[in-house]
Amino acid sequence: MSVNPGLSERSFMENKGKKDRKKELPELEDYNNHSKTSINGKTSIKDSKGKVVMRFEPSPSGPLHIGHAYVLSLNNEYVKKYNGKLILRIGDTNPENIYAPAYEMIPEDANWLTGNNVYKTIVQSDRMKIYYEFLEKLLELDKIYICTCDSEEHKKLISKSKACACRDIPKEKQKERWKKMFSEYKQGEAVTRLKTNLSDKNPAMRDFPLARINETEHPRQEKKFRVWPLMNLAVACDDIEMKITHVIRAKDHADNAKRQEIIYSYLNHKPPQALFVGRINFEDMPLSTTETKQAIKEKKYSGWDDIRLPFIPALKRRGYQPEALTKYSMEIGVTLTDKTVPKDEFFKAINHFNKEIIDKKANRYFFVQKPKKIKIKHAHPEIEVKIPLHPDDARGFRKFRAKDEFYIEDKLGKDKPYRLMHLFNFKNKEFISRELEPELNAKLIHWLPVSKELVKTKVLMENGKYVEGLAEPDAKNIKEGEIIQFERFGFVKLDKKAKSGLEFWWLHK
Repeated sequence: MSVNPGLSERSFMENKGKKDRKKELPELEDYNNHSKTSINGKTSIKDSKGKVVMRFEPSPSGPLHIGHAYVLSLNNEYVKKYNGKLILRIGDTNPENIYAPAYEMIPEDANWLTGNNVYKTIVQSDRMKIYYEFLEKLLELDKIYICTCDSEEHKKLISKSKACACRDIPKEKQKERWKKMFSEYKQGEAVTRLKTNLSDKNPAMRDFPLARINETEHPRQEKKFRVWPLMNLAVACDDIEMKITHVIRAKDHADNAKRQEIIYSYLNHKPPQALFVGRINFEDMPLSTTETKQAIKEKKYSGWDDIRLPFIPALKRRGYQPEALTKYSMEIGVTLTDKTVPKDEFFKAINHFNKEIIDKKANRYFFVQKPKKIKIKHAHPEIEVKIPLHPDDARGFRKFRAKDEFYIEDKLGKDKPYRLMHLFNFKNKEFISRELEPELNAKLIHWLPVSKELVKTKVLMENGKYVEGLAEPDAKNIKEGEIIQFERFGFVKLDKKAKSGLEFWWLHK
Protein backbone atom coordinates (compact mmCIF):
# COMPACT_ATOMS: atom_id res chain seq x y z
CA MET A 1 0.00 0.00 0.00
CA SER A 2 1.45 3.32 -1.05
CA VAL A 3 1.77 5.81 1.77
CA ASN A 4 1.88 9.57 1.37
CA PRO A 5 4.98 10.57 3.39
CA GLY A 6 2.97 13.47 4.77
CA LEU A 7 0.47 11.17 6.42
CA SER A 8 0.81 10.41 10.10
CA GLU A 9 1.37 6.84 11.20
CA ARG A 10 -2.16 6.91 12.62
CA SER A 11 -3.65 7.80 9.24
CA PHE A 12 -1.51 5.11 7.65
CA MET A 13 -2.84 2.44 10.01
CA GLU A 14 -6.44 3.60 9.56
CA ASN A 15 -6.01 2.95 5.86
CA LYS A 16 -4.67 -0.56 6.43
CA GLY A 17 -8.23 -1.86 6.26
CA LYS A 18 -8.15 -1.22 2.54
CA LYS A 19 -6.77 -3.88 0.23
CA ASP A 20 -2.98 -3.99 0.51
CA ARG A 21 -0.93 -3.31 -2.57
CA LYS A 22 2.72 -4.22 -2.57
CA LYS A 23 4.87 -1.11 -2.36
CA GLU A 24 7.47 -1.00 -5.10
CA LEU A 25 10.85 0.68 -4.84
CA PRO A 26 11.76 3.32 -7.43
CA GLU A 27 13.86 1.94 -10.28
CA LEU A 28 17.60 2.41 -9.99
CA GLU A 29 19.25 4.52 -12.64
CA ASP A 30 22.31 3.48 -14.64
CA TYR A 31 22.63 0.03 -13.12
CA ASN A 32 23.55 -1.53 -16.47
CA ASN A 33 26.43 0.79 -17.30
CA HIS A 34 28.22 1.73 -14.12
CA SER A 35 31.87 2.36 -14.93
CA LYS A 36 34.63 1.12 -12.66
CA THR A 37 38.20 2.39 -12.41
CA SER A 38 40.98 0.72 -10.48
CA ILE A 39 43.23 2.54 -8.02
CA ASN A 40 46.09 2.82 -10.52
CA GLY A 41 43.80 4.58 -13.00
CA LYS A 42 44.81 2.24 -15.85
CA THR A 43 41.67 0.13 -16.11
CA SER A 44 38.20 1.28 -17.05
CA ILE A 45 35.55 -1.36 -17.55
CA LYS A 46 31.79 -1.44 -17.71
CA ASP A 47 29.67 -3.89 -15.82
CA SER A 48 27.89 -5.63 -18.67
CA LYS A 49 26.09 -7.97 -16.30
CA GLY A 50 24.09 -5.12 -14.78
CA LYS A 51 24.88 -6.08 -11.20
CA VAL A 52 23.95 -3.77 -8.39
CA VAL A 53 26.36 -3.52 -5.48
CA MET A 54 25.21 -1.60 -2.42
CA ARG A 55 26.63 -1.06 1.03
CA PHE A 56 25.40 -0.35 4.52
CA GLU A 57 27.90 1.33 6.82
CA PRO A 58 27.05 1.62 10.54
CA SER A 59 29.44 2.82 13.22
CA PRO A 60 30.36 0.21 15.86
CA SER A 61 29.08 2.32 18.75
CA GLY A 62 26.51 -0.33 19.65
CA PRO A 63 24.10 -2.82 18.06
CA LEU A 64 21.68 -1.82 15.30
CA HIS A 65 18.40 -0.12 16.14
CA ILE A 66 15.12 0.62 14.36
CA GLY A 67 16.62 3.58 12.50
CA HIS A 68 19.32 1.34 11.03
CA ALA A 69 16.67 -1.25 10.16
CA TYR A 70 14.90 1.23 7.87
CA VAL A 71 17.96 1.97 5.68
CA LEU A 72 19.37 -1.57 5.78
CA SER A 73 16.01 -3.04 4.73
CA LEU A 74 15.81 -0.70 1.73
CA ASN A 75 19.33 -1.69 0.69
CA ASN A 76 18.47 -5.35 1.05
CA GLU A 77 15.27 -5.08 -0.99
CA TYR A 78 17.12 -3.31 -3.79
CA VAL A 79 19.87 -5.92 -4.08
CA LYS A 80 17.26 -8.67 -4.06
CA LYS A 81 15.30 -6.89 -6.76
CA TYR A 82 18.36 -6.59 -9.01
CA ASN A 83 20.05 -9.82 -7.98
CA GLY A 84 22.95 -7.78 -6.66
CA LYS A 85 25.26 -7.83 -3.66
CA LEU A 86 24.97 -6.20 -0.25
CA ILE A 87 28.16 -5.32 1.60
CA LEU A 88 28.17 -4.62 5.31
CA ARG A 89 30.90 -2.13 6.12
CA ILE A 90 31.70 -1.33 9.73
CA GLY A 91 32.93 2.26 9.86
CA ASP A 92 35.47 2.34 12.68
CA THR A 93 38.15 4.75 11.51
CA ASN A 94 37.37 7.06 14.42
CA PRO A 95 39.04 5.31 17.38
CA GLU A 96 36.73 7.14 19.78
CA ASN A 97 33.24 5.99 20.72
CA ILE A 98 33.74 2.38 19.63
CA TYR A 99 31.94 -0.36 21.53
CA ALA A 100 34.05 -3.48 21.00
CA PRO A 101 31.18 -6.05 21.25
CA ALA A 102 29.51 -4.25 18.32
CA TYR A 103 31.96 -5.92 15.92
CA GLU A 104 30.05 -9.15 16.53
CA MET A 105 26.62 -7.68 17.26
CA ILE A 106 26.28 -5.68 14.04
CA PRO A 107 26.90 -8.57 11.59
CA GLU A 108 24.54 -10.75 13.63
CA ASP A 109 21.82 -8.09 13.55
CA ALA A 110 22.38 -7.39 9.84
CA ASN A 111 22.16 -11.03 8.85
CA TRP A 112 18.99 -11.45 10.90
CA LEU A 113 17.38 -8.40 9.30
CA THR A 114 18.33 -9.39 5.74
CA GLY A 115 17.73 -13.13 5.95
CA ASN A 116 21.47 -13.82 5.72
CA ASN A 117 21.69 -11.80 2.52
CA VAL A 118 24.89 -9.94 3.45
CA TYR A 119 27.42 -10.83 0.77
CA LYS A 120 30.49 -9.71 2.69
CA THR A 121 31.35 -7.97 5.97
CA ILE A 122 34.26 -5.53 5.97
CA VAL A 123 35.85 -3.61 8.83
CA GLN A 124 37.39 -0.32 7.75
CA SER A 125 40.21 -0.28 10.31
CA ASP A 126 41.51 -3.51 8.73
CA ARG A 127 42.06 -1.55 5.50
CA MET A 128 44.34 1.24 6.70
CA LYS A 129 47.13 0.54 4.22
CA ILE A 130 44.63 0.85 1.36
CA TYR A 131 43.61 4.31 2.56
CA TYR A 132 47.27 5.31 2.72
CA GLU A 133 47.71 4.14 -0.87
CA PHE A 134 44.81 6.31 -1.98
CA LEU A 135 46.22 9.30 -0.12
CA GLU A 136 49.61 8.78 -1.72
CA LYS A 137 47.96 8.54 -5.11
CA LEU A 138 46.21 11.86 -4.47
CA LEU A 139 49.50 13.30 -3.24
CA GLU A 140 51.21 12.20 -6.44
CA LEU A 141 48.42 13.90 -8.41
CA ASP A 142 49.09 17.07 -6.37
CA LYS A 143 45.52 17.02 -5.09
CA ILE A 144 46.25 17.07 -1.36
CA TYR A 145 48.49 19.00 1.01
CA ILE A 146 49.59 18.59 4.61
CA CYS A 147 48.33 21.56 6.58
CA THR A 148 49.98 22.64 9.84
CA CYS A 149 47.99 25.87 10.20
CA ASP A 150 45.91 26.64 13.24
CA SER A 151 42.44 25.25 12.48
CA GLU A 152 40.62 28.46 13.39
CA GLU A 153 42.98 30.57 11.28
CA HIS A 154 42.53 28.17 8.37
CA LYS A 155 38.76 28.42 8.74
CA LYS A 156 38.94 32.22 8.51
CA LEU A 157 41.03 32.05 5.32
CA ILE A 158 38.72 29.49 3.74
CA SER A 159 35.67 31.64 4.52
CA LYS A 160 37.36 34.38 2.49
CA SER A 161 38.24 31.93 -0.34
CA LYS A 162 41.94 32.36 0.41
CA ALA A 163 44.62 29.68 0.47
CA CYS A 164 46.79 29.04 3.49
CA ALA A 165 50.60 29.03 3.29
CA CYS A 166 50.72 25.21 3.33
CA ARG A 167 48.69 24.82 0.15
CA ASP A 168 51.37 25.92 -2.30
CA ILE A 169 54.30 24.05 -0.79
CA PRO A 170 55.86 21.89 -3.56
CA LYS A 171 54.85 18.28 -3.90
CA GLU A 172 58.18 16.86 -2.74
CA LYS A 173 58.00 18.90 0.45
CA GLN A 174 54.40 17.70 0.89
CA LYS A 175 55.64 14.12 0.71
CA GLU A 176 58.10 14.84 3.50
CA ARG A 177 55.31 16.34 5.58
CA TRP A 178 53.20 13.25 4.88
CA LYS A 179 55.93 11.03 6.33
CA LYS A 180 56.17 13.26 9.38
CA MET A 181 52.50 12.63 10.14
CA PHE A 182 53.47 9.05 11.00
CA SER A 183 56.35 10.02 13.28
CA GLU A 184 57.09 13.65 14.15
CA TYR A 185 53.89 15.69 14.13
CA LYS A 186 51.81 15.49 17.26
CA GLN A 187 48.05 15.06 17.41
CA GLY A 188 46.40 18.27 16.25
CA GLU A 189 49.56 19.66 14.63
CA ALA A 190 48.91 18.45 11.06
CA VAL A 191 46.00 17.41 8.90
CA THR A 192 45.76 16.20 5.30
CA ARG A 193 43.51 18.40 3.14
CA LEU A 194 42.09 17.99 -0.34
CA LYS A 195 42.73 20.79 -2.80
CA THR A 196 39.38 21.99 -4.09
CA ASN A 197 37.87 25.10 -5.64
CA LEU A 198 38.41 27.86 -3.08
CA SER A 199 35.74 29.91 -4.84
CA ASP A 200 33.05 27.26 -4.38
CA LYS A 201 29.82 28.90 -3.25
CA ASN A 202 29.56 26.33 -0.47
CA PRO A 203 32.38 26.87 2.08
CA ALA A 204 32.01 23.24 3.19
CA MET A 205 33.45 22.17 -0.18
CA ARG A 206 36.65 24.20 0.19
CA ASP A 207 39.85 22.31 1.09
CA PHE A 208 38.18 19.92 3.51
CA PRO A 209 40.29 17.46 5.57
CA LEU A 210 40.83 13.82 4.56
CA ALA A 211 43.06 12.44 7.34
CA ARG A 212 44.23 13.38 10.82
CA ILE A 213 46.50 12.21 13.62
CA ASN A 214 44.62 10.49 16.43
CA GLU A 215 46.64 8.67 19.10
CA THR A 216 43.61 7.31 20.96
CA GLU A 217 44.00 3.56 21.43
CA HIS A 218 41.76 1.73 18.98
CA PRO A 219 39.72 -1.18 20.42
CA ARG A 220 40.59 -3.37 17.43
CA GLN A 221 43.94 -2.04 16.17
CA GLU A 222 45.27 -0.81 19.53
CA LYS A 223 48.27 1.52 18.89
CA LYS A 224 49.14 0.16 15.46
CA PHE A 225 48.09 3.32 13.59
CA ARG A 226 48.19 7.03 14.39
CA VAL A 227 47.10 8.54 11.06
CA TRP A 228 43.41 7.91 10.48
CA PRO A 229 41.28 8.64 7.41
CA LEU A 230 38.21 10.77 7.94
CA MET A 231 34.83 9.57 6.79
CA ASN A 232 34.76 11.11 3.32
CA LEU A 233 38.08 9.58 2.32
CA ALA A 234 37.34 6.13 3.76
CA VAL A 235 33.90 6.00 2.15
CA ALA A 236 35.12 7.15 -1.26
CA CYS A 237 38.05 4.71 -1.25
CA ASP A 238 35.89 1.79 -0.18
CA ASP A 239 33.17 2.57 -2.71
CA ILE A 240 35.81 2.55 -5.45
CA GLU A 241 37.52 -0.62 -4.27
CA MET A 242 34.25 -2.49 -3.72
CA LYS A 243 32.68 -1.26 -6.96
CA ILE A 244 29.64 0.17 -5.22
CA THR A 245 27.02 1.17 -7.80
CA HIS A 246 24.25 2.70 -5.68
CA VAL A 247 24.09 4.23 -2.22
CA ILE A 248 21.17 5.12 0.03
CA ARG A 249 22.11 8.24 2.00
CA ALA A 250 20.39 10.37 4.61
CA LYS A 251 19.69 13.71 2.98
CA ASP A 252 21.69 15.50 5.67
CA HIS A 253 24.76 13.85 4.09
CA ALA A 254 24.25 15.78 0.83
CA ASP A 255 27.42 17.82 1.40
CA ASN A 256 29.42 14.67 2.11
CA ALA A 257 28.16 13.17 -1.13
CA LYS A 258 29.45 16.23 -3.00
CA ARG A 259 32.81 16.07 -1.20
CA GLN A 260 33.16 12.44 -2.18
CA GLU A 261 32.29 13.26 -5.79
CA ILE A 262 35.36 15.51 -5.88
CA ILE A 263 37.53 12.62 -4.69
CA TYR A 264 35.98 10.32 -7.32
CA SER A 265 36.67 12.84 -10.06
CA TYR A 266 40.35 13.20 -9.06
CA LEU A 267 40.70 9.41 -9.19
CA ASN A 268 38.87 9.20 -12.53
CA HIS A 269 35.98 7.24 -11.13
CA LYS A 270 32.25 7.63 -11.60
CA PRO A 271 30.47 8.05 -8.25
CA PRO A 272 27.68 5.69 -7.22
CA GLN A 273 24.13 6.82 -7.81
CA ALA A 274 22.88 8.37 -4.57
CA LEU A 275 19.33 7.88 -3.35
CA PHE A 276 18.59 10.35 -0.57
CA VAL A 277 16.09 9.70 2.20
CA GLY A 278 14.63 11.95 4.86
CA ARG A 279 15.12 11.61 8.57
CA ILE A 280 12.79 9.54 10.75
CA ASN A 281 12.53 11.03 14.22
CA PHE A 282 11.42 8.26 16.55
CA GLU A 283 9.84 9.90 19.59
CA ASP A 284 10.02 8.50 23.13
CA MET A 285 12.53 5.83 22.13
CA PRO A 286 16.19 5.84 23.30
CA LEU A 287 18.28 5.44 20.13
CA SER A 288 21.48 7.05 21.39
CA THR A 289 24.04 4.28 21.88
CA THR A 290 26.12 6.53 24.13
CA GLU A 291 23.22 7.25 26.47
CA THR A 292 22.00 3.67 26.36
CA LYS A 293 25.45 2.30 27.21
CA GLN A 294 25.54 4.56 30.23
CA ALA A 295 22.03 3.52 31.26
CA ILE A 296 23.03 -0.15 30.98
CA LYS A 297 26.11 0.56 33.07
CA GLU A 298 23.89 2.18 35.71
CA LYS A 299 21.61 -0.89 35.69
CA LYS A 300 18.64 1.08 34.34
CA TYR A 301 18.45 -1.53 31.58
CA SER A 302 19.45 -5.17 31.80
CA GLY A 303 21.34 -5.01 28.48
CA TRP A 304 20.90 -4.18 24.81
CA ASP A 305 18.14 -6.77 24.65
CA ASP A 306 16.12 -5.16 27.46
CA ILE A 307 12.45 -5.42 26.44
CA ARG A 308 12.01 -1.64 26.73
CA LEU A 309 14.67 -0.81 24.13
CA PRO A 310 14.17 -0.28 20.36
CA PHE A 311 17.44 -2.03 19.48
CA ILE A 312 17.46 -5.10 17.25
CA PRO A 313 18.61 -7.54 19.99
CA ALA A 314 15.56 -6.55 22.07
CA LEU A 315 13.07 -6.75 19.19
CA LYS A 316 14.49 -10.10 18.11
CA ARG A 317 14.29 -11.50 21.63
CA ARG A 318 10.68 -10.36 21.93
CA GLY A 319 9.70 -12.23 18.78
CA TYR A 320 9.50 -9.59 16.08
CA GLN A 321 10.17 -10.96 12.62
CA PRO A 322 12.63 -9.24 10.27
CA GLU A 323 9.98 -9.26 7.54
CA ALA A 324 7.81 -6.97 9.69
CA LEU A 325 10.57 -4.36 9.85
CA THR A 326 11.13 -4.73 6.11
CA LYS A 327 7.43 -4.15 5.40
CA TYR A 328 7.50 -1.05 7.57
CA SER A 329 10.55 0.26 5.68
CA MET A 330 8.92 -0.45 2.33
CA GLU A 331 5.78 1.44 3.35
CA ILE A 332 7.88 4.51 4.11
CA GLY A 333 9.93 3.91 0.97
CA VAL A 334 12.61 6.12 -0.55
CA THR A 335 11.38 9.60 0.30
CA LEU A 336 13.01 12.91 1.13
CA THR A 337 10.20 13.78 3.51
CA ASP A 338 11.16 13.85 7.17
CA LYS A 339 8.86 11.95 9.49
CA THR A 340 8.14 12.14 13.19
CA VAL A 341 6.98 8.79 14.52
CA PRO A 342 5.77 8.48 18.13
CA LYS A 343 6.54 5.22 19.91
CA ASP A 344 2.95 3.99 20.07
CA GLU A 345 2.37 4.61 16.37
CA PHE A 346 5.59 2.87 15.36
CA PHE A 347 4.71 -0.23 17.33
CA LYS A 348 1.12 -0.14 16.08
CA ALA A 349 2.50 -0.35 12.55
CA ILE A 350 5.08 -3.10 13.06
CA ASN A 351 2.68 -5.05 15.29
CA HIS A 352 0.24 -5.13 12.40
CA PHE A 353 2.89 -6.46 10.02
CA ASN A 354 4.27 -8.88 12.59
CA LYS A 355 0.86 -10.34 13.34
CA GLU A 356 0.32 -11.01 9.63
CA ILE A 357 3.46 -13.17 9.71
CA ILE A 358 3.07 -15.06 13.01
CA ASP A 359 -0.69 -15.44 13.33
CA LYS A 360 -0.88 -18.61 11.23
CA LYS A 361 2.17 -20.12 12.92
CA ALA A 362 1.44 -19.52 16.60
CA ASN A 363 -0.31 -22.26 18.58
CA ARG A 364 -2.94 -21.21 21.09
CA TYR A 365 -2.88 -21.82 24.84
CA PHE A 366 -4.74 -20.68 27.95
CA PHE A 367 -3.10 -18.39 30.49
CA VAL A 368 -4.86 -16.85 33.48
CA GLN A 369 -3.15 -13.91 35.15
CA LYS A 370 -3.88 -13.17 38.80
CA PRO A 371 -6.09 -16.26 38.94
CA LYS A 372 -9.23 -16.31 41.07
CA LYS A 373 -10.88 -19.61 41.98
CA ILE A 374 -14.59 -20.08 41.34
CA LYS A 375 -16.95 -23.04 41.77
CA ILE A 376 -19.88 -23.57 39.39
CA LYS A 377 -22.97 -25.19 40.83
CA HIS A 378 -24.55 -28.09 38.97
CA ALA A 379 -21.64 -28.40 36.58
CA HIS A 380 -21.03 -31.88 35.15
CA PRO A 381 -18.99 -34.01 37.61
CA GLU A 382 -16.21 -34.27 35.04
CA ILE A 383 -16.03 -32.93 31.53
CA GLU A 384 -13.39 -33.70 28.91
CA VAL A 385 -12.98 -31.02 26.30
CA LYS A 386 -10.73 -30.90 23.23
CA ILE A 387 -9.54 -27.47 22.17
CA PRO A 388 -7.65 -26.97 18.86
CA LEU A 389 -4.03 -25.87 18.97
CA HIS A 390 -4.87 -23.45 16.16
CA PRO A 391 -8.27 -22.43 14.78
CA ASP A 392 -7.31 -22.64 11.10
CA ASP A 393 -5.80 -26.10 10.70
CA ALA A 394 -5.69 -29.63 12.05
CA ARG A 395 -2.50 -29.49 14.09
CA GLY A 396 -4.07 -31.34 16.92
CA PHE A 397 -5.79 -30.60 20.18
CA ARG A 398 -5.15 -29.84 23.81
CA LYS A 399 -7.24 -31.95 26.16
CA PHE A 400 -8.73 -30.65 29.39
CA ARG A 401 -10.49 -32.49 32.19
CA ALA A 402 -12.69 -30.09 34.09
CA LYS A 403 -15.05 -30.52 37.04
CA ASP A 404 -16.72 -27.66 38.82
CA GLU A 405 -13.75 -25.60 40.02
CA PHE A 406 -11.95 -23.17 37.76
CA TYR A 407 -9.42 -20.36 37.69
CA ILE A 408 -10.47 -17.16 35.93
CA GLU A 409 -9.18 -13.60 35.88
CA ASP A 410 -12.42 -11.78 35.00
CA LYS A 411 -14.50 -10.06 37.65
CA LEU A 412 -17.99 -11.56 37.52
CA GLY A 413 -21.12 -9.41 37.63
CA LYS A 414 -24.42 -10.32 39.20
CA ASP A 415 -27.11 -11.73 36.89
CA LYS A 416 -24.76 -11.55 33.90
CA PRO A 417 -24.24 -14.62 31.67
CA TYR A 418 -20.75 -15.88 30.90
CA ARG A 419 -19.30 -18.62 28.79
CA LEU A 420 -16.10 -20.48 29.60
CA MET A 421 -14.49 -20.77 26.17
CA HIS A 422 -15.17 -24.13 24.49
CA LEU A 423 -16.90 -25.39 27.66
CA PHE A 424 -20.25 -24.14 28.99
CA ASN A 425 -22.44 -21.17 29.93
CA PHE A 426 -23.15 -20.02 33.48
CA LYS A 427 -24.67 -17.17 35.45
CA ASN A 428 -24.30 -16.29 39.11
CA LYS A 429 -21.80 -19.17 39.32
CA GLU A 430 -24.46 -21.66 38.29
CA PHE A 431 -24.38 -23.93 35.24
CA ILE A 432 -26.79 -23.04 32.39
CA SER A 433 -25.88 -25.12 29.32
CA ARG A 434 -23.06 -26.68 27.29
CA GLU A 435 -24.00 -25.42 23.85
CA LEU A 436 -23.05 -22.03 22.46
CA GLU A 437 -26.27 -19.99 22.64
CA PRO A 438 -25.99 -16.62 20.87
CA GLU A 439 -29.26 -15.41 22.37
CA LEU A 440 -27.67 -15.52 25.83
CA ASN A 441 -25.25 -12.78 24.77
CA ALA A 442 -22.78 -14.32 27.21
CA LYS A 443 -19.37 -12.73 27.71
CA LEU A 444 -16.61 -15.07 26.59
CA ILE A 445 -13.91 -15.67 29.21
CA HIS A 446 -10.94 -18.01 29.32
CA TRP A 447 -10.24 -20.32 32.18
CA LEU A 448 -8.21 -23.17 33.61
CA PRO A 449 -9.42 -26.18 35.58
CA VAL A 450 -8.19 -26.31 39.14
CA SER A 451 -5.40 -28.85 38.86
CA LYS A 452 -1.96 -29.62 40.24
CA GLU A 453 -0.69 -29.93 36.66
CA LEU A 454 -1.07 -26.23 35.87
CA VAL A 455 2.18 -24.42 35.09
CA LYS A 456 3.39 -21.39 37.00
CA THR A 457 3.97 -18.71 34.38
CA LYS A 458 5.09 -15.11 34.20
CA VAL A 459 5.17 -12.72 31.26
CA LEU A 460 7.63 -9.84 31.02
CA MET A 461 5.65 -6.91 29.66
CA GLU A 462 6.96 -4.08 27.49
CA ASN A 463 7.21 -1.79 30.53
CA GLY A 464 9.74 -4.16 32.11
CA LYS A 465 7.31 -5.50 34.71
CA TYR A 466 6.02 -9.05 35.09
CA VAL A 467 2.47 -10.35 34.92
CA GLU A 468 2.18 -13.64 36.81
CA GLY A 469 -0.37 -16.41 36.56
CA LEU A 470 -1.02 -20.00 35.53
CA ALA A 471 -0.86 -21.71 32.13
CA GLU A 472 -2.42 -24.95 30.97
CA PRO A 473 -0.44 -28.22 31.38
CA ASP A 474 0.40 -28.47 27.64
CA ALA A 475 2.43 -25.26 27.96
CA LYS A 476 5.21 -27.52 29.23
CA ASN A 477 5.62 -28.69 25.61
CA ILE A 478 6.41 -25.20 24.29
CA LYS A 479 10.03 -24.85 23.21
CA GLU A 480 12.30 -21.99 24.22
CA GLY A 481 12.17 -19.34 21.51
CA GLU A 482 8.73 -20.43 20.29
CA ILE A 483 6.07 -17.80 19.70
CA ILE A 484 2.56 -18.72 20.84
CA GLN A 485 -0.66 -16.91 21.60
CA PHE A 486 -2.19 -16.89 25.03
CA GLU A 487 -5.84 -16.65 24.05
CA ARG A 488 -7.50 -13.34 24.90
CA PHE A 489 -4.14 -12.11 26.22
CA GLY A 490 -1.72 -11.75 23.32
CA PHE A 491 1.27 -13.15 21.46
CA VAL A 492 4.26 -14.06 23.61
CA LYS A 493 7.61 -15.77 23.15
CA LEU A 494 8.97 -18.36 25.56
CA ASP A 495 12.22 -16.88 26.80
CA LYS A 496 13.27 -19.58 29.23
CA LYS A 497 12.17 -22.60 31.21
CA ALA A 498 13.05 -22.89 34.88
CA LYS A 499 12.19 -25.13 37.80
CA SER A 500 9.99 -22.34 39.12
CA GLY A 501 7.99 -22.21 35.89
CA LEU A 502 7.93 -20.62 32.43
CA GLU A 503 9.02 -17.10 31.56
CA PHE A 504 7.58 -15.51 28.44
CA TRP A 505 8.25 -12.14 26.84
CA TRP A 506 5.34 -10.04 25.70
CA LEU A 507 5.15 -9.42 21.95
CA HIS A 508 1.84 -7.76 21.07
CA LYS A 509 -1.91 -8.32 20.81
